[in-house]
Amino acid sequence: MSASIDLKPNIQLGIVPTHLKFVGCLVPDEAGKFPRNPDGTLRTLFAMQEICALSRVKLTCVQIPFFASADPAEVAELVTGLKALGLEIHYIIMVGGANPMNPADEDSVVAQLVSAVRSAITHGVRHVSSTSVELWMNPTEVRRDGVDLAAAVAQNVKLHLRVYEEAGIAGSCVEHWHIEFLRPGEFKTFTNLDRVWQFVAAANQALGKTFFKILTDASHCGDSGFSIAENESLITSIAAAGEFGIFHASAPTTRGCLSTDDGWISALLTAAAKTGELRHVFVEVFDHEDPALELLRQLDPGHGIDTRDGRSYSQVTADGLADIAHRLNNLAARGFLTV
Repeated sequence: MSASIDLKPNIQLGIVPTHLKFVGCLVPDEAGKFPRNPDGTLRTLFAMQEICALSRVKLTCVQIPFFASADPAEVAELVTGLKALGLEIHYIIMVGGANPMNPADEDSVVAQLVSAVRSAITHGVRHVSSTSVELWMNPTEVRRDGVDLAAAVAQNVKLHLRVYEEAGIAGSCVEHWHIEFLRPGEFKTFTNLDRVWQFVAAANQALGKTFFKILTDASHCGDSGFSIAENESLITSIAAAGEFGIFHASAPTTRGCLSTDDGWISALLTAAAKTGELRHVFVEVFDHEDPALELLRQLDPGHGIDTRDGRSYSQVTADGLADIAHRLNNLAARGFLTV
């Protein structure tokens, strides 16, 4: 660590450890066990120890991908180890094999989400996130508009409020559920801030309080087809409604080094800071060779570009943390964030 960066504003800063690869690290095996190093250490925990040592700014949180198939004892070991590093745990819930917009798949999606949320409650997790409004890379799905979009929103509201009840969220430690949209190709319907906001606003109205929020990922905003100015305007409006949540600092298309973002992260981070509603920022980098993301490389070859410039992915992620810390400090110096 060549120098330390003191994060000045009252912002929680961390990472989504996707740079470790889903295959071989983040995804549990058929028995629900996580990959381990030869000495028995959980690979994810070992890698987070490395990031904490490399980073020039202190991490305060981590958003771990959560799979309902994971063995509860394995999850407990991982969460305990991460907490020992001084990190607040966030879950980003993975849902697979079922389409939340399809009423026939409702029970399957609910079962996965209820299991994940109950685990979050067990471990005192205050913020959960998910992309649980649509099935990732579904080849049979088509873009829904008009009455079909309204029906998809209504089905998602029904499903998520059912999870709220069945998982026992009311009165629990879970304060907010952050919903993330994905870019066209990964999703077909909920592909921009405006569309995911339709669901979040409807869900909060049905619940009678602002519980659901929007997870704004700079990379998906950049690939959504909306301009920077359009996304900035939406962020301002969403925040005014109290529905702006977590921010992901991730580069459009490449999902690699933040230097490939072409200005998207800085513009949208600034827009978020100006609203006064920015609370959590996570750096998110993906390994361009992760076998789990082959479909993304087929969708857009730009996702397969090696942006490391001779570094390890851990160093790329640590450099991203330093970059965002400096940005946040300068946003505070300009009066956009509270120190």
